[in-house]
Amino acid sequence: MEQKLQKLSKKLKNIKSDVNKDKIRKLLMGSREKDGLIKLLVVYVLLICIGFVYLYPLLYMISKSFMNLDDLLDTSINWIPSSFYIKNYFDAAKSMNYLKTFFQSIVVAGVPTVINVIICSFVGYGFARFNFPGKKIMMGLLIFSYILPSTITMMPTYVLYSDMKLVGTLWAFILPALLGQGLNAPIFILIFYQFFKQVPKVLIEAAHIDGAGFFKSFLRISIPSAIPAIITVFLFSIVWYWNESYLTQLYISGVFVKGDWTSLIVQLKGFDANYNKAAAVSTVGSMVSNNESVRMAATMLSIAPVLLMYFILQRYFVESIDRTGITGE
Repeated sequence: MEQKLQKLSKKLKNIKSDVNKDKIRKLLMGSREKDGLIKLLVVYVLLICIGFVYLYPLLYMISKSFMNLDDLLDTSINWIPSSFYIKNYFDAAKSMNYLKTFFQSIVVAGVPTVINVIICSFVGYGFARFNFPGKKIMMGLLIFSYILPSTITMMPTYVLYSDMKLVGTLWAFILPALLGQGLNAPIFILIFYQFFKQVPKVLIEAAHIDGAGFFKSFLRISIPSAIPAIITVFLFSIVWYWNESYLTQLYISGVFVKGDWTSLIVQLKGFDANYNKAAAVSTVGSMVSNNESVRMAATMLSIAPVLLMYFILQRYFVESIDRTGITGE
C-alpha cells in the first residue's frame, strides 16, 4: 500500500513538473494565441534599434539648434545645452524670409498634390472598373514610366517646358499633374487602382440600378470608400513635393531660372550664402555668426511643417493603412 502511494506521489510530482515546464515554455516561446517573451523581446529590441537609427539625427538636430556658440565650443556639452538659445531660430527665419517662403512652399507643394490626388483617382478608377482595348499595354507603360529613372527624361522635359514657356512658373508642376504625370504619379495611380479593385462590385451595380451613372457612382460610392487611399496618396505626395529641391530649382526657381517662386528646401540648400547676405545688411551684432546651431535651426524650420502635419494626421494615416486590407469581389 505504501509503495502504491509512493508511486502515486511520484506521478503527481512528475505531472506537476511537466505542467510547470509547459507553462514556462509557453511563457517563453509563446503559443498560437499569445506571443512568448523571447519573441516580444527580440521584436522590441529590433524596434528600439531601428527607431534609434531614425530618431538620432532628429534628436541631434534639435539639441544643436538650441546651443549658443559657447556651448558648441565647450567639449563637455554634447546633448543638453546650458540654456535654450532660441535666437538661432529667429536669425535663421530672417535669413530665409520664412513667412513668405513658407506660404510659397505650401502653394508649390499643395496645389500639385491636390491635383495629383484628383487626377490619379480618376485614372486609377478607370483602370480598375473598365475594360477597353489596349488596357494591358497602357498598364505596362504606366509601370515602365515609374521604373524609368527620372534623370533620363529630365533634360528633354526641361527643353519641352522651356519651349512651352513653363519654366520659371508654377505651371511646370501644375500642368504635368493635370495630365496625370505629376511627381511619382504612377505609383499613386497604382494605389488607387488596387484600392478600387477591392471595392465590392455589388455597390456599384446597386447604384446603377438606382439610376446613378458612372460619374455619380464614382463620386457617391467609390470616393467615400477610398478615403484611406486618398489620405495615403495625399501625405506621400505633399511630402515628396515639399522635399523636392532639384526639380524645383530646375523648373521653377534656381540659378538658371528667374522665377518668383521658391521653397524652404531650396532656401535651405543656399542657406550659407543667404545668411551671410542677411548678416551683412543687418545692424552690427543683431545676427550671430553663421555656425552649426544656426544651420540646424534652419533645417528644423524647413521640416517642422511636415512633421507637424504628420503628427496631426498620423492617426488617420495609420487607420488608412489598416483599412486598405478590406476584401472585395
